[in-house]
Amino acid sequence: MMERTFFAMGAAFAGLAVAAGAFGAHALRDRLAPDMLAIFETGARYQMYHALALLAVAWATVRWPDSSAVLAGWCFVAGIIVFSGSLYVLSLTGVRWLGAITPLGGVAFLAGWALLVWTVSRG
Repeated sequence: MMERTFFAMGAAFAGLAVAAGAFGAHALRDRLAPDMLAIFETGARYQMYHALALLAVAWATVRWPDSSAVLAGWCFVAGIIVFSGSLYVLSLTGVRWLGAITPLGGVAFLAGWALLVWTVSRG
């Protein structure tokens, strides 16, 4: 069941990353300052990377059942929401304090990758 959940979330987040990238490139190019547009694009890029990571997690949950792969997947989901989400809101609103929570999403990404390494090494 978890493999379907993570695969579906990965596909959904990837599609949303493509939409966000297109929105940034076309609708925001003339509306945002270049530094804010770069922040928005970073959010979309990392969302895509970790959407693809969720597809790997879906496979890992089948390959290594009862492993840390599920926890890795939830770390990636949290990272996408916190890291990319905070960058999107920061770039669109200019609310600078949101930059303070962005690293928490980065830590979630790092934890997810570490848990995948752990899953494979314990396989």
